Amino acid sequence: MTLRRPSALIADDEPLLRKSLTRLLAKAWPELNVVAQARNGREAVELFEALQPDVCFLDVHMPGLSGVEAARFIGRRAHLIFVTAYDQYAVQAFQQGALDYLVKPVEPERLAETVVRLQDRLRAAHPFADSEALLEQLAARLQRKNEPASLRWIRASVGQALRLISVDEIDFLRSDEKYTRIAWRGDAGKPGEALIRTPLKDLLAQLDAAHFVQVHRSVVVNLRAVSHVARGSNETADIHLKGRHEVLPVSRSYLHLFRQM
Repeated sequence: MTLRRPSALIADDEPLLRKSLTRLLAKAWPELNVVAQARNGREAVELFEALQPDVCFLDVHMPGLSGVEAARFIGRRAHLIFVTAYDQYAVQAFQQGALDYLVKPVEPERLAETVVRLQDRLRAAHPFADSEALLEQLAARLQRKNEPASLRWIRASVGQALRLISVDEIDFLRSDEKYTRIAWRGDAGKPGEALIRTPLKDLLAQLDAAHFVQVHRSVVVNLRAVSHVARGSNETADIHLKGRHEVLPVSRSYLHLFRQM
């Protein structure tokens, strides 16, 4: 019987660092199958849900969703290894033993030690580290110290007026050629729309990931505005919104976000 090769995901916003770690892992652990490389924390979570790798190498500092925040989504479903530029607080926390880490630039000797520990855990079917409390502490520190606050207001032209739209009032955002269409609740909950020149992907990086999720390559929805999700054929679905007639598509690659709904 052929044993399944262990699998891994690498998440880092620097392409050269992703390639470097992949190359080092190929030498240190030839049996490891790197099944995916993510450019940010949000993509790491999506790829993890789709591929369920055994091991995740997560850069601590990534735009949008940090590696620590991505780890909180993944939880105890994989072995987590953080890759970090030197941060005394983080390294001290990791050294408590609940989590493993690599310091940039990754040294082959240090990686070899990490690989040995991972191989031992996989062979022994070692339970995944119960590190929820530590991850919460790290995420809170990163939010305060290293990451900009989430976007709170968007300026948009509505007719002849310049409107300041609260992000909390937005129901969804849709890419519209060179623009982004903003659908929000105006005065007394009345639906409104506006076009802005900022690309959807740039807005997504600034929005609170706990509430705004991408559900299609051209659509981002505020989860608080969702009424229900209707599953369709071919692994797709439609999102119905509270108090709006629009129906938003959910493509196959994002359907996992609504499995529990």
